Amino acid sequence: MMLAGLAQAQHPSAPPPEMGTPPPAARGDVTTLGEVRALKPDEDVPLDLYGYRSPVQIEPNTFNRAWREAPSLEQVGMSGGYVMMGIYYVIGKTAQGLHTLTRAPDPIQAATARPSPALDEAQQRRALLLCAQDGCGAPPGG
Repeated sequence: MMLAGLAQAQHPSAPPPEMGTPPPAARGDVTTLGEVRALKPDEDVPLDLYGYRSPVQIEPNTFNRAWREAPSLEQVGMSGGYVMMGIYYVIGKTAQGLHTLTRAPDPIQAATARPSPALDEAQQRRALLLCAQDGCGAPPGG
């Protein structure tokens, strides 16, 4: 019996239910959104679903040089675990201490230019003589 009542309510010949005034969007002043594009994530950075993403974006300051973000669980697993990370940290600090104690030069040093080669008088005369014979002072092609 209930199904028959539902069938009558959905019958196309039934009059539509009474509606009030249409909303403002139905009157023609419809606003549409612009084009929406989905951005592809960076391929270099693996997606870490459990990594914390802070909603606050802070501008860089003087403390950023010394601050290092804690590694994610994926990074810890890829580098051998917490024990191996601790061992690598201690080895690095020991190497830094030895470098300071021995006062050895840094592995990466600033480049220094060597002085230009100086020719003695005999070499200068020979160079001028060869240049005069070959015509090295004349422009090419003429």
